[in-house]
Amino acid sequence: MKILVVGSGGREHALVHALAASPRVERLWCAPGNAGIAQEAECVAIQADNLRALFAFARDSKVDLTIVGPEAPLVDGIVDHFRAGGLAIIGPTRTAARLEGSKSFAKEFMHKYGIPTARYDVIPNLQKGAYQLTHWTGQSVVKADGLAAGKGVKVCQNQAEAKDFLYQLMEKEIYGSAGSTVVIEECLEGEETTIMAFCDGQTLLPMPASQDHKRLLEGDAGPNTGGMGAYAPAPVVTPELHEQIEKTIFQPFLKGLAAERFDYRGIIYFGLMITRDGPRVLEFNVRLGDPETQVVLPLLDSDLVDVLDAVIHQKLSTVQLRWKKQSALCVVLASGGYPGSYEKGKIIQGLRQKPERSLFVYHAGTQGQGPEIVTSGGRVLGVTGVGNSLESAKDQAYRGVSTISFDSMVYRKDIGYRAIPVSGRVG
Repeated sequence: MKILVVGSGGREHALVHALAASPRVERLWCAPGNAGIAQEAECVAIQADNLRALFAFARDSKVDLTIVGPEAPLVDGIVDHFRAGGLAIIGPTRTAARLEGSKSFAKEFMHKYGIPTARYDVIPNLQKGAYQLTHWTGQSVVKADGLAAGKGVKVCQNQAEAKDFLYQLMEKEIYGSAGSTVVIEECLEGEETTIMAFCDGQTLLPMPASQDHKRLLEGDAGPNTGGMGAYAPAPVVTPELHEQIEKTIFQPFLKGLAAERFDYRGIIYFGLMITRDGPRVLEFNVRLGDPETQVVLPLLDSDLVDVLDAVIHQKLSTVQLRWKKQSALCVVLASGGYPGSYEKGKIIQGLRQKPERSLFVYHAGTQGQGPEIVTSGGRVLGVTGVGNSLESAKDQAYRGVSTISFDSMVYRKDIGYRAIPVSGRVG
């Protein structure tokens, strides 16, 4: 098969690496890709938001299957565009992609189909919001309705803080049109986890639970980021809890897809909070997560192409996913200043030429500059270790980190701390 991956981050590098291992792959492209991806696939100089150019390339190159990494092209309707032209593509249609593209749409879907989530209100404008906020005392979570690169969310300690953030979103428009509508919800207490799943609209095959680390600094301090690391499987999701999630979340989700007649052949990401009262859905993503993909795909023992082929042809019910009985942990190396402003063009030292069986270095914000590879983004690399235990996976990951350097490099030294006993911590 000829396959095109759309995107340029660590998630896309993990996808490319997994696809390249399949004997079914005849040719592999990535648009636009990065310096690491270029070592495993042909990079195409087309940005992920240029839907027309991507379609033209896939058509002219006779691409058999396209898989989209980032959310924006999905929300913008790339799947509809490709399928209208007779091209196979992994992802939900534009209508179904609103499950990520609109927080209020997702909340209403959950409410309609009995999927457990936090209590919420939808705020359509600033004037009404001022009144609605009077009903919210104590902590709350205020979210921009649209896509804001994971930054349009704030946990507010009181009404005054919630009102100020609402003003920033709706009046100051700090995230543009994403904040034209706002969702406010109760602040749930518990432990967060993620379960991603392959979905063909009729069958849902879950991947191992993972846990992301959103905050920049150790101990979950500092500003929110796109993710500073992750690990899988996350032990917080026990077999008993997984069964509960299957009954209370996965099954109602599939019923909702059928009732709404959504064409959903892609990946669904359930962001969950495990509360004292059971699992609650925080958000849907309509694609693979980043950096969750970098710890889940290394554990996949099945041929990824076979799985994606089954998604497209709605034959997931015939697939038996195989997973390695191992753990994976990823440490993100970021540019100094991230998630705020940062400098680019820093030479990266110590990169391995070939991945090891237990250590992968996924490129995110990198580009080639003559013989050197330099930084080109906020999150630069994801170093993933694989081992027979989470402790050994962490050892491998930080061993890899210790060999890499670039000017002003920052990373967390406590990835996995929730799941690893104090005596097992390293780094």
